[in-house]
Amino acid sequence: MKLKIVFMGTPEFAVPTLKKLLIETEVLAVYTQPDKPVGRGLQMQHSPVKKIAIEYGVPVFTPEKVSLPDEVEKLKSFGADFFVIVAYGQILKLPVIEAPKFGCINIHSSLLPRWRGAAPIHQALLAGDSETGITTMKIVPKLDAGDILLQSKTNISDEDTAQTLHDRLSEMGAELIIPTLNGVSSGTIHPKIQDESLVTYAHKLTKEMEVVNPSKTTKEIDLQVRGLNPWPGTKIETSSGMKLKIKKGKPSSINHPAKVGELFKREPSLYMQCADGAYEITEIQEEGKKAISSHDFLNGLKNRNLNFPMEIIK
Repeated sequence: MKLKIVFMGTPEFAVPTLKKLLIETEVLAVYTQPDKPVGRGLQMQHSPVKKIAIEYGVPVFTPEKVSLPDEVEKLKSFGADFFVIVAYGQILKLPVIEAPKFGCINIHSSLLPRWRGAAPIHQALLAGDSETGITTMKIVPKLDAGDILLQSKTNISDEDTAQTLHDRLSEMGAELIIPTLNGVSSGTIHPKIQDESLVTYAHKLTKEMEVVNPSKTTKEIDLQVRGLNPWPGTKIETSSGMKLKIKKGKPSSINHPAKVGELFKREPSLYMQCADGAYEITEIQEEGKKAISSHDFLNGLKNRNLNFPMEIIK
């Protein structure tokens, strides 16, 4: 007999797990955040999870507050074995946590207890971690503090961005959920208490984090560019008035007499002089335009009478 599941999730990250559960278990209902206005036209749009639930004909619920008494009673009425939560977007209170037979299982995108909180993928990159992973855990009222059930690791490469890690970890979470549910329901998984002395917190990203400070090292700049891709991104503004987003780049061994905080060019790329050398910008986006290679960007500047090296003012 298939396990009975109520799924709670909202963004694209949760979709692979929902699809896995739809195949391997009986999904009784899907809970997700209410529709939101999107784009210039502010048209109401379903969450990625809601779109999948509708496609599969699963009942969808979008309460503003899932822990209200009426909502808790509705959740209890499903008679679920588990609630599976993946980036739902609401904090669950104890009556919800205690509603299913075997409890609430969360998929978290870090190797807990490292990087509890809102932005574990980004913070792992910003910190220069060599590896990260997925943790399945029992939900408790305290943020990301529940017992660890299973973990799966992945190396962080020099080419990884927050987006590539997001995509890889979302698939890893989907692969880990069925062994977790089977292990908990059969009693073959032995939960592991988190070591509080090893806890770090992955604080929310802010728009202010996008500003690049060239007085940092090329390694620090590279981690910022990769860790904040695609949002909020990384930006600079030049003395010529150009507002630029650095989309891709890498530390370079090239030598140039430019001062720290100057942009210089050496075909086919654009470079930024940092505290310990040059950072090669391989893809760039000028405000109001599409992202292009730095080679194409430099070609487009030929008729604009701009001089290099060019100072970065912020």
